[in-house]
Amino acid sequence: MNDMPVRLATVGTGYFSRFHYDAWKRLGVDLVGVCSLSLGEADAVAKDFSTPLTFTDFGEMLDRTNPDLVDIISPPPTHLDFIAATAERGIPIICQKPFTCTLEEAREAVKVAEEARVMLAVHENFRFQPWYQEIKRLIEKGAIGEPYQISFRLRPGDGQGPEAYLNRQPYFQKMERFLIHETAIHLIDVFRFMFGTIISVNAELSRLNPAIKGEDAGLIIFNFENGRRGLFDGNRLSDHAAENRRLTMGEMLVDGSDGVIRLDGDGRITLRRFGENHAQTVNYAWENQGFAGDSVFRLQKHILDCLHGDGSVMNTGREYLANIRVEEAVYRSHAAGERILLS
Repeated sequence: MNDMPVRLATVGTGYFSRFHYDAWKRLGVDLVGVCSLSLGEADAVAKDFSTPLTFTDFGEMLDRTNPDLVDIISPPPTHLDFIAATAERGIPIICQKPFTCTLEEAREAVKVAEEARVMLAVHENFRFQPWYQEIKRLIEKGAIGEPYQISFRLRPGDGQGPEAYLNRQPYFQKMERFLIHETAIHLIDVFRFMFGTIISVNAELSRLNPAIKGEDAGLIIFNFENGRRGLFDGNRLSDHAAENRRLTMGEMLVDGSDGVIRLDGDGRITLRRFGENHAQTVNYAWENQGFAGDSVFRLQKHILDCLHGDGSVMNTGREYLANIRVEEAVYRSHAAGERILLS
C-alpha cells in the first residue's frame, strides 16, 4: 500500500452496515463501489461518498473497481462465495461476523484466502471496545494480581414479546442458533483476548421467548489452559442498569488475588483492592460515538494500519477459527448435557 487513500469496495447495506460506513468515512477511505441486493440502499450510501459505483453483481463490482480492500457486510450465507471471489482476484478482505454459517465453511474460507495469499480479517469489534482494551491493560500490569475468573452478564433487554428484534435485525427471530452463534461469540473472543486458550466448556441453553426459533438465554462455564475460569450468563430478555443498554450489553467482573475489576453498563470501570470495601473509578479515554465506544472505527483503523505495514492483523480468519470451535463445543455440551473438551 502507498500513502494514497485505500480504495474500498463493500457488499451489504443492512442495519449494522451503517456503523461500517460511518467509520470508513471518518477514516478517509476512497469508497469505489457498493454492492447490495437493494440498489436503492446502495445509492443512498453512494450519495454520501462522492458517488461510488453501485452494483447488484459482486464479481462485476470487483472487476470494474479494482479495490485495495473489500468489506463484506452481507449475511453469513453469502460469506464463503464472496471471500472466494475476492481472494481469486488477490484482494485483501474484512468479513463481518458471524463468520460464515458453519465451522466447515469457515475453514474453507480460511483455506481459500491462505492459498491465494490474501489477508482475511474477521470484523470482531468487541475486543476493540475501549473498556475491554483498558481491562486487559489493567490485568497485564498486575492491578488485580493473579487473575482467577472472568464473568459477563449479558442483559440487553431487547428480546421480549412477539416483536422482539423486528425493528432492527428481524432475521434474529429465524436463526436456529441465536444467542451463542450471533451474540455470545463476541464474549468468547473477549474471554480469549483476556485470559487465553479455552480448553473446555459446560453449557446449558434455553429459549425463553416462543416467538423466536433459537436459544435466547444460557449459562456457559469456560476452563482455560492456565487454570483460570470464565462464566457467561446470557439472557436477552432481561436488562441491566445503563443509559444505553446496547453500549456494553451487560456487566463484567474480573476477579484476582489482589482485587476485582468491574465494568458497568455505562462503560465505567472500577477497581476494588483485596480487603477493601470501596472501589476506585478507573479513568480512561473513550469516545461515545459510533458503535459501542467507537469500536467499529477502532477495528477498521487497525486494518488500515496493518495494510500500510504498521503491525499485524489481530483477528485473522485462522485465529477466529478458535472462537468458532468453542461455539461448536458449547452447542455440543448443551445437547449432550456434559462438559466438552476442546482438542
